[in-house]
Amino acid sequence: MQDMNRVRDMAARDVRIGPARRASRSHPSDAGSWLVPALIGGVAAVLGATALHVHRRAREAEEHEPPFGRFLTVEGVRLHYIERGRGEPLALIHGNGSLVQDFLISGIVDELAKRYRVIVIERPGFGYSARPRRFWTPQAQARLLHAAYERLGVRKAHVLGHSWGALVAAALAIEFPDFVESLVLESGYFYPTARADVVLVSQPAIPGVGDVMRYTVAPVASRILLPKIFRKIFAPAPVPEQFHRRFPRELVLRPSHLRAASEDVALMIPAAMSLQHRYPGIKAPLFIITGGDDQIVDAGRHSMRLHRAVPGSEILVVPGLGHMLHHLAPDLVVEAVDRAAHRAARARAAASTDGTVEARWP
Repeated sequence: MQDMNRVRDMAARDVRIGPARRASRSHPSDAGSWLVPALIGGVAAVLGATALHVHRRAREAEEHEPPFGRFLTVEGVRLHYIERGRGEPLALIHGNGSLVQDFLISGIVDELAKRYRVIVIERPGFGYSARPRRFWTPQAQARLLHAAYERLGVRKAHVLGHSWGALVAAALAIEFPDFVESLVLESGYFYPTARADVVLVSQPAIPGVGDVMRYTVAPVASRILLPKIFRKIFAPAPVPEQFHRRFPRELVLRPSHLRAASEDVALMIPAAMSLQHRYPGIKAPLFIITGGDDQIVDAGRHSMRLHRAVPGSEILVVPGLGHMLHHLAPDLVVEAVDRAAHRAARARAAASTDGTVEARWP
């Protein structure tokens, strides 16, 4: 009888502790129900704090480096530009991620302004120029810049384009052959070749996800990477002290500027693909100049190939120098502009002498 009582007591205890055991087993799932929202909230808080930091740094950059040029609005796009000097118009077109200060710091603007009317317009999205949402191919940028030059009273101009700006300059010569008097292409990317940076750098260009990146992690990561990027674009030469000291790096880290740079990178290969078969149609006297040890754009696969494709073009490959020739060898870049302009003048003189409408320069 006592044994039966003990059995009943044990069964009762099992009934009482059963629900407790089941409750303890369900505890991990309860934890999961609050862990995911907590993680999402934490990430959102970090991104929000980062966005505030990025906004503050961008505002401070603009206060420290306010626009010092003029503005004009063309086709609904507000463009920032500078003018220096008097003489025949000379348009300078900057590369990707850059802005008007790049040419100013190098000293070529002051030198060229001694004999040309130098015009530097910041391409859409760079510096203080706006960049509405659209496909800003080299052809689209060339059309916009051409309209801007006409607004400034320029009907013909000598043109120098650097890096991505060389694509725009080439497109300008192709789309508006009567506008471009002479053409200098410095360190340009002209043919579709595989590039690892397209995948890495173009992500902020993706609508939605890219917008979040541009206002949060992209400026922070870019600030860390910027010294390495500077070393690479100048390699094998060191970064000039003047560039290191005067280049407005905080301006190029703003979300708007990063979007423009990433979109240009994303469009680089298809842009070269769309233009590569049209280069032989360039009529303006063409001078190509590039660094023989350029670590951004291979001289042989781009500049030298372009030289072979365009009849009558001239080329100078500078050994031991990299991508930023207007800083590393400004005298050679200025000489290239003068040489191309001189050949254009000879072509005009030949045309006026023999009465032909179009002159082929020798």
